[in-house]
Amino acid sequence: MAGDGDVARDDETSFKPLGRCSVVYYGVGHMLNDITSACWFTYLLVFLTDIGLSPSDAAIVMLSGQMADGFTTIVAGELIDRFGHFKIWHGAGSALVAVSFSSVFGGCLPCKIFGSNSSTLQTIGYSVFAAIFNVGWAATQVSHMSMVNCITLNSTSRVVLTSCRNAFTMVANLSLYAVAFVVFKISSSVTVIDVENQYRWIAYLSIFIGCCFVCVFHLGTREPRLKKEAHAKSYARISWAYWFKKILYHQVALVYVLTRLVTNVSQTFLAFYVINDLQMAQSSKALVPAIIYICSFIVSIFLQEIGWTGRRLKAFYSVGGLLWIICGLGIFFLPRSMNSIVYALSVVIGAANSLMMVTAVSMQSFLVGRDLNGCAFVYGSLSFLDKISCGLALCALESYQSSTPGLQYCSPLYFCFTVTRFGLGLVPAICALVGVLVTFSMKLHAPALNPSLEPLLA
Repeated sequence: MAGDGDVARDDETSFKPLGRCSVVYYGVGHMLNDITSACWFTYLLVFLTDIGLSPSDAAIVMLSGQMADGFTTIVAGELIDRFGHFKIWHGAGSALVAVSFSSVFGGCLPCKIFGSNSSTLQTIGYSVFAAIFNVGWAATQVSHMSMVNCITLNSTSRVVLTSCRNAFTMVANLSLYAVAFVVFKISSSVTVIDVENQYRWIAYLSIFIGCCFVCVFHLGTREPRLKKEAHAKSYARISWAYWFKKILYHQVALVYVLTRLVTNVSQTFLAFYVINDLQMAQSSKALVPAIIYICSFIVSIFLQEIGWTGRRLKAFYSVGGLLWIICGLGIFFLPRSMNSIVYALSVVIGAANSLMMVTAVSMQSFLVGRDLNGCAFVYGSLSFLDKISCGLALCALESYQSSTPGLQYCSPLYFCFTVTRFGLGLVPAICALVGVLVTFSMKLHAPALNPSLEPLLA
């Protein structure tokens, strides 16, 4: 009977709201990934084309990284479900990211070794380091995201952890754009060497900032108790077939992938859009994204003060999706002569990104519920679909980049169709629309004891 009492007390403790310190310590754990990811999606294609690679070769470099990331998420998810040790996976992945990321934006190492600057050798060299970087990135991401479900069974606290993580994602992005803004302001980019130096400094400073927060995470966060208990009690590992038979798994997967396409594709083409299509100042490559992430940060903080149910997740996701549809159409049709409107659109995009991302990731926690011995597979498999779909979408869009007509013949009073407008405006708008439609068909249920009606934090 005493054993039953201990189990009951442990179960009750697992449903209690988390303290603010625990939430913050967890939230900062993805900062290194976030700041390097922001640099990856915002500046990689710009950097590669600036140093002389063709758009198609630049797309191959990005695709190689996305493919490595996607397959690593599956392997990492399976191994974490089998053996646990979230923090070991997180630490090892973070170390690999820190070591390899500077080479992604550095000079071509194989070119220096073989004494050749051919485009083929450059593409291979940058692709190798892009793949290595993304292997570490994937291990860190899967361990950090799946940890949420093993820290607490309280569904509101799970959403709070996700929202805090998203808030620090915005902090990471803002840190990157602050660094980039300063670097672009104080240094010139006349030669290829100048361009490489600019982005190398951005990479070094990003790594330093991210590593500081990784240390805070590891010092403040303990290995999740629920996962240890699941292994100690020898609970059977949940098979992949169990998830594939769930309709909700496929619905959540589709919504998550579509949401990632909205945020990642739009982020990738934003710098091209403000510089080429709207012909704004070089500093706008940092200023416009910064506005987006400031607004996302504010909304993420607001979302932490809400008690969450499945119905509210669906409602807030739908609002974010509708906002993106409006902004996507505005971006597509915006003429160069009215380029200042992009600042207003950035505010709305920031709010929409936060609403969609926080709720889409939180839907995964509702899907997992108390099935902790399969949670890493859920996050790993959905991340796999996200990476592959984003990689293929960006590769396809970038392959048409050089075939679009020159903008020098475009009147500033009218918009001209470009791949950049399509990738930044229409693709995210269409993905958001489909995501909203799928969300309406979902049936989200919180874990037992319905903790989502409890206070947000202890």
